[in-house]
Amino acid sequence: MNKVLLIYTGGTIGMGHNPLTGALEPLDFNHLVESMPEFRQIKTQIDVYQFTPPIDSSDISPERWANLVRIISRNYNNYDGFVILHGTDTMAYTASALSFMLGNLTKPVILTGSQLPIGQLRTDGKENLVTSIELAAMKNEEGHAIIPEVSVYFSGRLLRGNRTTKINADGFYAFESFNYPHLCDAGVNFTFHTHNILTPDFSKPLSPHMAMENNVVVLSLFPGIQENIIRGVLTLENLRGIVMRTFGSGNAPQQPWFLNLLKKAAERGAVIVNISQCVAGTVEMKRYGAGYQLQDIGVVSGYDSTVEAAITKLMYLQACYTDTNLIRKMMNESIAGEITI
Repeated sequence: MNKVLLIYTGGTIGMGHNPLTGALEPLDFNHLVESMPEFRQIKTQIDVYQFTPPIDSSDISPERWANLVRIISRNYNNYDGFVILHGTDTMAYTASALSFMLGNLTKPVILTGSQLPIGQLRTDGKENLVTSIELAAMKNEEGHAIIPEVSVYFSGRLLRGNRTTKINADGFYAFESFNYPHLCDAGVNFTFHTHNILTPDFSKPLSPHMAMENNVVVLSLFPGIQENIIRGVLTLENLRGIVMRTFGSGNAPQQPWFLNLLKKAAERGAVIVNISQCVAGTVEMKRYGAGYQLQDIGVVSGYDSTVEAAITKLMYLQACYTDTNLIRKMMNESIAGEITI
């Protein structure tokens, strides 16, 4: 029998209503698992690891990502796959971070959750949970995991974790990967899109990374943004990386003060990554003159990266390397399928 480790971090899926206040509060997830008759029909051994206390996903942090990596790496040889139950608000950030921190991953790490608590009548949590466990336990004819990467499962869709973005705050169809096709669609049958799934070297051991450098910032541009605000951000002490969300295919204001501040930040050693505010498409800084100027002053392209993948990749690389030019070079390379070159 295949074995899956279920890691409950917190989130709506494991919450219940406080009878006094009516507010949603975390419950003992072990009790909920035992009360689900669906679990008795799953032909997989399931063990549960629960964060104590459970955390709201808004409080996720690099330290907690490192804890997840530690849990997975310590149990890596004992399980065929891992399912992480996580709040939806920052699920895409955690999925992206883990895709970089779990080097040489050859087993499924699937993040899922729900928009309604698992104990409610119309919950989406049961299907998300049961299907994620099934997917995490699946192997091919050679005995290898069918989905050997970090992914997000939600509402019938299995998505690459570092390509995923939350798109709906209260609908069941809550996640999408606009710049990358689905890994699997789950209906009556599973339809795997095998050519979209990463193929790792199954002979190599897991290479876990715990450190993340979070002296980074996301800077979202808008018409009329003030010079003093940009200066305040770009001159922050110890700032090592900026993910700059620009317009269209990577365009930004052409005012001399703006370009000069970016140039000075790059000369100080800050890595500035250009990603688009559009949900689909890619940055092409050679398409317009506005993009060319950014490239000339040291801004690097983030291609079709999500903001979640860009910021966590930058945190990961800054923790691994001190050579700024090497980090800039690696931001332009695909580490875990997060960008299309």
